[in-house]
Amino acid sequence: MGAVIGDLLPLAIGVAVSPIPIIAAILMLLGKHARTTSLGFAAGWLAGIVLATTIFVFLGGAMDTDSGPSTTASWIKVALGVLLLAEGVREWRARTASAAAPKWMGAIDEMNPLTGLGIGFALAAVNPKNLIMCIAAGVTVGSGVLDATGEVVAVAVFSLLAATTVLIPVLGYQIASHRLSGPLERLKVWLEANNKTVMAVLILVIGVALIGKGVGGLG
Repeated sequence: MGAVIGDLLPLAIGVAVSPIPIIAAILMLLGKHARTTSLGFAAGWLAGIVLATTIFVFLGGAMDTDSGPSTTASWIKVALGVLLLAEGVREWRARTASAAAPKWMGAIDEMNPLTGLGIGFALAAVNPKNLIMCIAAGVTVGSGVLDATGEVVAVAVFSLLAATTVLIPVLGYQIASHRLSGPLERLKVWLEANNKTVMAVLILVIGVALIGKGVGGLG
């Protein structure tokens, strides 16, 4: 269990620092329907991570052996690591370029909780970078020779850690909204200025780690 959780930590961090969901949550918290829309978004974000990860737990479980992960699971990790490396290089090259915000961000003030839930789910389960890391987490858990309880615990730990950067500000706002407006605004500005660099470095590190784990499983 400990080894599997250790392998999941960098993947969870990779999902957690994804800038678009954090910026979206902040915009919702600074918008007209801050409390309700942000709660829907946080619920969708967490549900998307759990679902995407759980699906690939079953795939990883179908490929494991009594002694550890199969060759197929190891090759999948290598392939996912290569994809992350390619994405990390792309992000690094584009780190100084200005990018327009997604159109849906401009309509955040008019969103209801159900719309927020759908956007949160899509950003977690459909966004390619996050999906790759959820796939890697699912395969890691499924091929980790854990019993059913261990798999549930591992998915829960990964999902909660991966969702913390959205859950904490949303839940904190419900408790102390008047104290968070200033810090949230400053965090949004910082993320908009630095998100590509931070994400590129992190994706490159995770990609290398995944390739290393996959190659190690082939030995």
